[in-house]
Amino acid sequence: MSHCKVPALIQAQVEMGSVEQKSLFRKEEEDKQTKAASLMEQGSLSPRFHEHTAKSPKNSVLRSIKIVILSNKLNMLLPFGPLAILVHYMIDSKGWVFLLSLIGITPLAERLGYATEQLAFYTGPTVGGLLNATFGNVTELIISIFALKNGMIRVVQLTLLGSILSNMLLVLGCAFFCGGLVFYQKDQVFDKGIAVVNSGLLLMAVMGILFPAVLHYTHSEVHAGSSEMALSRFSSCIMLIAYAAYLFFQLKSQSNSYTPLEEETNQKEEACDEDEDPEISKWEAIIWLSILTAWVSLLSGYLVDAIEGASVSWNIPIAFISVILLPIVGNAAEHAGAIMFAMKDKLDLSLGVAIGSSIQISMFVVPFCVVIGWMMGEQMDLNFQLFETAMLFITVIVVAFFLQEGTSNYFKGLMLILCYLIVAASFFVHEDPHEDAL
Repeated sequence: MSHCKVPALIQAQVEMGSVEQKSLFRKEEEDKQTKAASLMEQGSLSPRFHEHTAKSPKNSVLRSIKIVILSNKLNMLLPFGPLAILVHYMIDSKGWVFLLSLIGITPLAERLGYATEQLAFYTGPTVGGLLNATFGNVTELIISIFALKNGMIRVVQLTLLGSILSNMLLVLGCAFFCGGLVFYQKDQVFDKGIAVVNSGLLLMAVMGILFPAVLHYTHSEVHAGSSEMALSRFSSCIMLIAYAAYLFFQLKSQSNSYTPLEEETNQKEEACDEDEDPEISKWEAIIWLSILTAWVSLLSGYLVDAIEGASVSWNIPIAFISVILLPIVGNAAEHAGAIMFAMKDKLDLSLGVAIGSSIQISMFVVPFCVVIGWMMGEQMDLNFQLFETAMLFITVIVVAFFLQEGTSNYFKGLMLILCYLIVAASFFVHEDPHEDAL
């Protein structure tokens, strides 16, 4: 009997060891999934990004066109782009050119996000984060560069301001509202720590934009006319350094500390949703990024040229067009993504899309435009004027108060949407005193 027990004991120990190895392997896999999810939620990586090695599909030219162009219903708006160019040369109606260009750029902005997601399959976390930071708001960046080239500094400032306000109030508000309606019996939960860090970065952006305006309106410049510009350029360089440090901190140093509590209970569901392969190859994604960027650049030129004519023909202030209408185009993809994630009870992802995009614009695109204007010899600064700066400051404070509890519901979403309507109405009746700079 004792001889029979020994093999049984050995077999039990072997089985126990195999179970422990399996549990350790499962724990490592879960840690990888959690880390990828935490990076995506910060807006640094695409929701479709994975750390596993992606299998590159081999598509023909026609199949690639079918996947990128014909697979999305929003691409039915693509013909409006060429139509805008035809109207420009045949009728030269600025109002129609502006409207058609605005509609034509909308699907291009969404496809740029898609191509960036596909390219992120083949890159590491750091490169993926930088890609998302660069191409996530490339539409606003291209429009701003064209406006800078035409000397329309106020259009640049107002467009970027409008994009920040739209993301913080309209996009986040719609996400909270739609998610709250789907899960009306409970408060949806998101990571409070991430929200606090994001709110701090937005307040730092407000600081960079506020101080040049205060310096201007208090008439306390050491060198009149030049101190304000010097402060704006110095602050822009500091903000770019801070944003680079934020990316490094997020992607390298403290990525594990950004793991939301909700992911622990939803890991299996998240893994199933995210377990997919790229639809196009790496070089296809690069080629499509180049084509879409060139097409956006072309339409942006016609769009910017038609802004003043559209303002006159529609009898709408240029400030309203720049702050309200133009950002709707660039934020179309963010709108859809944030609402979709909220309706799936993934508030951390919605927060990363909406607030993450606001951080990218305020901490990266705005100071980058100041530096580009510096190189082009344009007097682009961070003085967004008193009315616009106060609007931004109050908006950041309101959003920070809504995020401090770490919960959301449809009522909070409704309040944010109503706040955006107040902002829109304010700019509709606001006459910009610096309209000559437009």
